[in-house]
Amino acid sequence: MRAPDIMSLPTIEEATSADALRVRIRQLHDQRLNRPIVKIVPDRRRHRRVPVNVAGRFMREDQQEYPCQVINMSAGGMALLAPVICNEGERIVAYLDNLGRIEGVVARSFEGGFAVRILASLYKRERIAHLLTWLINQKSLGLGEERKHERIVPRVSASKLILPNGDVHSCRIIDVSLSGASVACSVRPPVDTVVILGRMRGRVVRHHEQGMAIQFVELQDPDSLARSFGG
Repeated sequence: MRAPDIMSLPTIEEATSADALRVRIRQLHDQRLNRPIVKIVPDRRRHRRVPVNVAGRFMREDQQEYPCQVINMSAGGMALLAPVICNEGERIVAYLDNLGRIEGVVARSFEGGFAVRILASLYKRERIAHLLTWLINQKSLGLGEERKHERIVPRVSASKLILPNGDVHSCRIIDVSLSGASVACSVRPPVDTVVILGRMRGRVVRHHEQGMAIQFVELQDPDSLARSFGG
């Protein structure tokens, strides 16, 4: 039998060092297994809230609807005054003036209302942020309501009007604002008819000699108007 190579045998110091290293690795492994799982909690105020005064209504999970008033809002949440208090974690659907349908989850309650965490796509959040920024800038400049919704003559006036039955009619945009448009068209749907002008949903509010006035279901932001009508 061949004798082991004395030069390849570990010394006492090396053996001790290797054993200590193995013990340390085992200790680190045990610590990792026993370490509590860290729960990542999202920042509750990653979006800055701004004071607003927006009326609307909301529907609870039991399909009951109630009036509400939004007193502050951001792209990620809002605080509502309401005649009823919702349960924490309850899903609601709000229908707000100029902002349209917004879904959310009740985060907490306070005297006279509750706070909601908005459930929305990135596009929807950006749109809410743009509208809030626009309204804040108008307020800081001291502009009246008529200036907030100042009408402009679009560079691209040709558009399409889609009726509830699916009929499509060519039309011409006379002027447009963040909240609506005046349209010249050969057809005149009844007042309160919901139509689609280009890509924007609206409601016929009155007729005039050339056509009709349409109020958008949701308040538009300047970028949306520029993309749609080249204003």
